[in-house]
Amino acid sequence: MKLRNFIVFQCSQNSSLGQIQKPQFILMMVAGLIILGVGVPVLAERKSDVERLISTNECQQCDLSSANLAEAKLEGADLLGANLQKANLRGANLKGADLSSANLIEADLSGADLRDTKFQSTTLRKANLKGADLSWSDLYQAFLEEAQFNNANLLNANLNNAKLQGTNFCGATMPDGQKGEC
Repeated sequence: MKLRNFIVFQCSQNSSLGQIQKPQFILMMVAGLIILGVGVPVLAERKSDVERLISTNECQQCDLSSANLAEAKLEGADLLGANLQKANLRGANLKGADLSSANLIEADLSGADLRDTKFQSTTLRKANLKGADLSWSDLYQAFLEEAQFNNANLLNANLNNAKLQGTNFCGATMPDGQKGEC
């Protein structure tokens, strides 16, 4: 009891110290609560979304950001509106999948099988699609700014109204069969 009274007395006597410590303490408490209260459920939700996708081949509007789905067999998957930002889909089979309105910003889709896949209004900014097969895919109104399509196959793909600023098509087979300039 004496110690507590002494600390309260000292803090009131040295108000500048008490004022400095209070905001820092409150900030640390809020940050800790956010990490414990919000961070754990978000990670758990993301894990359950990955499990749901693998078991059902469907995960509309789910959070798969930064998920490791390299070499995943997701042929015909329904990923409408899913968040796959920075996801690793290297070499994945997404043939015939629906990725319309999905977020694939900075995703790695290099070497992926994306034949006949729907990417309508999908955001693929800064995505890596090097060596991917996108033949017959629908990229209508897709956001492809600064995406890498080096040596990708886009034969018969629909790029109508796609945003292509800064997109790299070096060595890619374009929709008309021509090779992209380097």
